[in-house]
Amino acid sequence: MQNRKIDGGKPFDWGRTSDDYAKYRDIYPPIFYKKILDLGLCISGQKVLDLGTGTGVLPRHLYSAGAHFTGVDISENQILQARRLAQDGGMDIEFIVSPAEDLAFSPNTFDVVTACQCFFYFDSARVLPQIARMLVPSGKLAIFYMAWLPEEDPIAGESEKLVLRYSPQWSGAGEQRRPIPIPPEAHDLFTLTHSLTFDLRVPFTRESWNGRIKACRGIGASLSSKEISDFEKEHLALLNRIAPPSFEILHYASMAVLEVKK
Repeated sequence: MQNRKIDGGKPFDWGRTSDDYAKYRDIYPPIFYKKILDLGLCISGQKVLDLGTGTGVLPRHLYSAGAHFTGVDISENQILQARRLAQDGGMDIEFIVSPAEDLAFSPNTFDVVTACQCFFYFDSARVLPQIARMLVPSGKLAIFYMAWLPEEDPIAGESEKLVLRYSPQWSGAGEQRRPIPIPPEAHDLFTLTHSLTFDLRVPFTRESWNGRIKACRGIGASLSSKEISDFEKEHLALLNRIAPPSFEILHYASMAVLEVKK
């Protein structure tokens, strides 16, 4: 993928980091999923389309709530991991390789469309009318996001500085609490019904935090194998100096729910 608004246009490919993504990015704590269910989303009787599903983290963790999920991602490697993990967990989840903008489901197919950690990658002018078409009347589009807070968490801050040394164009740095930005194209198609932002602490070990950072866009999805190896050695040495064996990283999460106008 390449987008001039992201990382200064530097190409990235999540498929290059799918193994680490599957192992180290399944980190949303239980309160994250509870908030989703409390909003009446992804519950029994609903058909849910998860855009940018990656390794299927959201459908797999919400599967027991009873919704019927379909996950979609542009990366074949991510979908291969999603299918493997769902099968290992005995879950009947359909996964499809496709750009979100090119989906051709019939009108009124889904009760809920979710997009976790990915909506800003999409061409909103193309994807929003598609989502509106695929949703049933009063159907919901739910956008989720979670990020560490480098200015408030010293370990995250030092890790982020190192990422920027290896990937100066990485635009994921400097996150601060903010609500989900709603594209202007959404206003004629949807009504915003819920917007919430909350803090959470996510547990890590040195190994798992190194894996989480390595599986970010600025490292695993965009650097050469040599650069990734050099980064990992330096990052682990950094963590051995500044971090205890187990620790928590301060994150924030934001959620926005929009109801389709039909």
